[in-house]
Amino acid sequence: MKLLLRLLARLPLRASQALGVIVGRLVYALSPRYRDQLLENVSRSGVLGREEDLARFAHRNAEENGKGLVELAWALLRSEQVASKVRNRYGWEGVERLRAQGRPIIFVTPHLGAYDVAGRYLWHQMPILAMYRPHKKPWIDALLREGRNRGAAPDGTNVAPATMAGVRMVLKHLRRGGCTVLLPDQVPSHGDGEWVDFFGRPAYTMTLPARLQQASGAALVFCYAERLPRGAGFDLHFAPVDQALPPDRRVAAREVNAMIERMIRACPAQYLWCYNRYKRPAGAPPPPLREEPAR
Repeated sequence: MKLLLRLLARLPLRASQALGVIVGRLVYALSPRYRDQLLENVSRSGVLGREEDLARFAHRNAEENGKGLVELAWALLRSEQVASKVRNRYGWEGVERLRAQGRPIIFVTPHLGAYDVAGRYLWHQMPILAMYRPHKKPWIDALLREGRNRGAAPDGTNVAPATMAGVRMVLKHLRRGGCTVLLPDQVPSHGDGEWVDFFGRPAYTMTLPARLQQASGAALVFCYAERLPRGAGFDLHFAPVDQALPPDRRVAAREVNAMIERMIRACPAQYLWCYNRYKRPAGAPPPPLREEPAR
């Protein structure tokens, strides 16, 4: 398997994504659980217009998911080529302004588009320290670490464990003017989230972006890498938010979700709709029947 991933990494980007289309179609056809989750999340999100066909959109989304899966090997093991595939950087001037001011930045990158490409690009541009949870399979973990460290920190100092100790490491890094990257639409553990709406349904949402910002004074930058057709590369989108999130963590989590929703609506076919975003983590209270109004 390790050899297969290295061979996939050697494919040109266009060939990698073409193979990903095939993989996405196969997974959609052969996995009822994957297909049902994707269809349910899309149909209940309201992102499709009245005239849009759900099945056609779902097939396209599955193809984009397949591209993301296969291109992961390319993004990790040939990360030195990522910058050459970036065609446009919308909103990058806002990032440069923040860096010129010496502001630490929390890059908020949901499972939208080529999120590993966005991460690799940022890792090559500025001092990033991000939390990382080791994979259960040691050989996969070794490959992921190799890719994430390539061209950024060969000694592995650009990652922190996904623990409270890791949070403290990231906070210290931010206070020194560094940057971090968060995937805000992962379901957090009990105690690390709040039930707030995401596309009209209660989703247990992490409070870490607000907690880190409040403790460090960092700016938030929402971003994603839009995958262009036929292996043409990627457009990066950056939306800096200078003002601080509200001190109320539930209200702050709702604002983060609202910003994520806006990005997804701009590029809905490339969101990871198959992810079980609405699951209840162990020990968490049940979701409310409807979200209480923010105070």
